[in-house]
Amino acid sequence: MGSLFRSEEMALCQLFLQSEAAYACVSELGELGLVQFRDLNPDVNAFQRKFVNEVRRCDEMERKLRYLEKEIKKDGIPMLDTGDSPEAPQPREMIDLEATFEKLENELREVNQNAEALKRNFLELTELKHILRKTQVFFDEQEGGVNQTTESMTRALITDEARTAGASMGPVQLGFVAGVILRERLPAFERMLWRACRGNVFLRQAMIETPLEDPTNGDQVHKSVFIIFFQGDQLKTRVKKICEGFRATLYPCPEAPADRREMAMGVMTRIEDLNTVLGQTQDHRHRVLVAAAKNLKNWFVKVRKIKAIYHTLNLFNLDVTQKCLIAECWVPLLDIETIQLALRRGTERSGSSVPPILNRMQTFENPPTYNRTNKFTKAFQALIDAYGVASYREMNPAPYTIITFPFLFAVMFGDLGHGAIMALFGLWMIRKEKGLAAQKTDNEIWNIFFGGRYIIFLMGVFSMYTGLIYNDIFSKSLNIFGSHWHLSYNKSTVMENKFLQLSPKGDYEGAPYPFGMDPIWQVAGANKIIFHNAYKMKISIIFGVIHMIFGVVMSWHNHTYFRNRISLLYEFIPQLIFLLLLFFYMVLLMFIKWIKFAATNDKPYSEACAPSILITFIDMVLFNTPKPPPERCETYMFFGQHYIQVLFVLVAVGCIPVMLLAKPLLIMQARKQANVQPIAGATSDAEAGGMSNGGSHGGAGGHEEEEELSEIFIHQSIHTIEYVLGSVSHTASYLRLWALSLAHAQLAEVLWTMVLSIGLKQEGPVGGIVLTCVFAFWAILTVGILVLMEGLSAFLHTLRLHWVEFQSKFYKGQGYAFQPFSFDAIIENGAAAAEE
Repeated sequence: MGSLFRSEEMALCQLFLQSEAAYACVSELGELGLVQFRDLNPDVNAFQRKFVNEVRRCDEMERKLRYLEKEIKKDGIPMLDTGDSPEAPQPREMIDLEATFEKLENELREVNQNAEALKRNFLELTELKHILRKTQVFFDEQEGGVNQTTESMTRALITDEARTAGASMGPVQLGFVAGVILRERLPAFERMLWRACRGNVFLRQAMIETPLEDPTNGDQVHKSVFIIFFQGDQLKTRVKKICEGFRATLYPCPEAPADRREMAMGVMTRIEDLNTVLGQTQDHRHRVLVAAAKNLKNWFVKVRKIKAIYHTLNLFNLDVTQKCLIAECWVPLLDIETIQLALRRGTERSGSSVPPILNRMQTFENPPTYNRTNKFTKAFQALIDAYGVASYREMNPAPYTIITFPFLFAVMFGDLGHGAIMALFGLWMIRKEKGLAAQKTDNEIWNIFFGGRYIIFLMGVFSMYTGLIYNDIFSKSLNIFGSHWHLSYNKSTVMENKFLQLSPKGDYEGAPYPFGMDPIWQVAGANKIIFHNAYKMKISIIFGVIHMIFGVVMSWHNHTYFRNRISLLYEFIPQLIFLLLLFFYMVLLMFIKWIKFAATNDKPYSEACAPSILITFIDMVLFNTPKPPPERCETYMFFGQHYIQVLFVLVAVGCIPVMLLAKPLLIMQARKQANVQPIAGATSDAEAGGMSNGGSHGGAGGHEEEEELSEIFIHQSIHTIEYVLGSVSHTASYLRLWALSLAHAQLAEVLWTMVLSIGLKQEGPVGGIVLTCVFAFWAILTVGILVLMEGLSAFLHTLRLHWVEFQSKFYKGQGYAFQPFSFDAIIENGAAAAEE
């Protein structure tokens, strides 16, 4: 079988590389992305490996590039991304890259330091400018005899008694300090001055209207100017300490008005000069960052490739002569020639004359699982791997899931209109996938939608198909072929009689509707849901049983591939017989009932004589005698039904002890014959069934620790009980197909009846406006609830049916994924980590 149905055959190889050619060869393998290296130095500390210094140099270069990237993003400069991936540089080019990054970092840091110093100086001059302006206002008020200040500008911190006492002592020469403080600290600053100075100071303050830029972090801060009047050196010292505690900045302020004006003119001149210098500094910084932004993406790719190569080389061993590197790696068997060609290219690039040697090794270790995917199958494979990575060479459910997953989803979501919305959305993402893939975003929800675009498209297409089968489009029907039911009543009788029913004998043509359901059922009343319930419930069980049988048949492929004869004979065959004789027989009864009984037939095959499938199945399992049928009706649907049912139940019950005991007893017998003690040896499956996926399948053998017999019995008991009880519960679980389909149809009908039909009943110009508004509301609810929420619900239920009901029949998912050394994956992961 191809790799789509099973994972690739893998081989463990030993690789010998000359030291001079190792870097170039590993670089070629990284571009190829088909080799998974093993760590041959698991006990060696990461700081004691051969190429640790080179890895540290790469870390340092990455740090410098991240610093440049942060500064570029801070200025909002776009980074050039051509989408090309440059080749890994040669080792000698590392020195040039280090020198370039060192020069850029030093230059940028120097520019930033100069800009910060200039901004700090600019801030101080700006604050001094505001102080000189505000204090001039304060002194002008004092000289003009203005003793009262406005509430928004100043506030006195001395009491009326203190002011009266001061006035009685005559004029006093007061000292003062002026400065600026953060506006949010001003109330606490005032209280502290009041308490510490006991009301013997006078504070006036005014807000600076324009916010100032903090040179440290670039934030905008709001500050206020203050001037404090006091008397004596003791209060002066106390006031300065309080200002220092509140991180207020004090500035010199001359007492004479002429000196203040002269200082203000000097400050304005210096501010203008600083603005010029700051502009030139910012222009130089911008030019440096623009030049770096053109090459930053390529630099990141080069450094990450160099780092990945040296990190991989640290996994290698050195031979005795210290001239050869030895590696062990897993490779796909079909790609060995491609890998050898890549190694030759690397050797030629390095100029080495010694060719690399790639030897295939024999091993009993389980190889990694490698399933080749493309952009279409990748999303379906991700659904399977989310449950568990397949064991090596185990049957892969992904190719079958491509069909069964959207189909079972569509059974629950079936609506032609809703399916069309979903299909068009998926088709739009597929048509625009190149452009959308280039627009990398951190939005996880969008990434999930885009990654599953092919799943969404198929789910929409299949939902359109099932919508046609259900004849359901936004809760309405399409009358394409004309109804095969005819009314034999007049219009008044039909409109007035709510309990009127059409008789299949007289009002039905006898021929079925060509495709899907007859549109007459859309206008049916009480029996519409009854009809849909019976139909959807039965097809849910039919699809479920077929799906489970298919899962059991898939286990046959696993048993035959691994040549596990015991599991094939004593697990697969009893499981299949058990499922066929009980549940597939129930499905056959449904078809017999559909074919044999009809409302147009006379007794004993009329609708009144049709038995209940559920009651028949319960009576069959419990060996109950069926209740007497109505008059002129037969007890059984076909001749010999009772005896066949008894035989089926007995055979199905007889399969249970076979599944439970046969395999453990045969393993015990094989051990006794071989006189094998429970020590390291072959596994029970390999020992009893001849399982051998060794050298011919990539070197994976079964040499593990042997299970104890008690563990084998317990393990087999759990599996048997799980399968028998699971067959019942899993069959019932498929009824979710019926339940969600019915709920989806009813929700669509509720939205049409309660929302859109209101707008359709309006007439005239006002009716057009009302209809537009109602339609917009209905469309939002349809997309938000019926497409998104109901679609998500149906998706999760479909996922559960595949993971639990289907894959549990054959899929173990106990392998580990093949993780090749690939530059593409490393760069993508590095870019994602950097964005986070």
